[in-house]
Amino acid sequence: MSMIDHSAPHTTQRLAIFTDFDGTLVEIAPTPDSIDVPASLPDQLQRAARELDSAFAVITGREIEDIDKFLSPLQLPVAGAHGTQRRRADGTMEEIDSELLSGAEHIAQAVTPLVMAHPELLIEAKDGAVALHFRQAPELEELCRQALQEAVNSYTDFALIAGKMVFEARPKGISKGTALRAFMQEEPFVGRTPIFIGDDVTDEDGFIAAQELGGVGIKLGEGDTHARMRISNVASVHALIRGLGDIVARERDALPPH
Repeated sequence: MSMIDHSAPHTTQRLAIFTDFDGTLVEIAPTPDSIDVPASLPDQLQRAARELDSAFAVITGREIEDIDKFLSPLQLPVAGAHGTQRRRADGTMEEIDSELLSGAEHIAQAVTPLVMAHPELLIEAKDGAVALHFRQAPELEELCRQALQEAVNSYTDFALIAGKMVFEARPKGISKGTALRAFMQEEPFVGRTPIFIGDDVTDEDGFIAAQELGGVGIKLGEGDTHARMRISNVASVHALIRGLGDIVARERDALPPH
């Protein structure tokens, strides 16, 4: 199935691209801080954003400040912590509910003793969410699930979600899908056709939202998915983003002068 109808003139310029970060733009690493960000990636994303009139956003489980650090000096529209945090295209920040901030802090405190007892585990205490990574101790998966679930049970506004070698406590009703929908109501995304690229179970909400809005979900790798398209690896994601930028540039250059 082709994502782009080349018989329809200049349609690509009306795309809005949304992408996950870990496992999609960069390879997954043993720890969140040990990822390898290709030196060319910020320039590549900046070029794609420019060609799409800034309708390019990252929707990730990481915090926004992490994405800014890894893509410096580039600052894109970003939804962080699975949509709990969001920076709009105009640079303004969506406010985080103080009760969610407090709830996440208490959940992180509740599972800290487990992490202290098992140093191979890693806890990420985010603004409004908590991630418990067991990539370096897969045998502790069930113990991690039980501990975080017990902590979440005390906070009715939070739910437990599973990702690749990680469990996360996330506010109910907030997801990568709700973040995508929020972006799509604002300039420069409004009126465009959304494409969401991701690799994990937590990206499924993004695939569904993009497709309900008339766009396409693209799943990286194997596994059951709601996405209508697949892509093989991170290198292919980079090639897709470059290719879309090339097509938009060619279509723009082909427009008759005003």
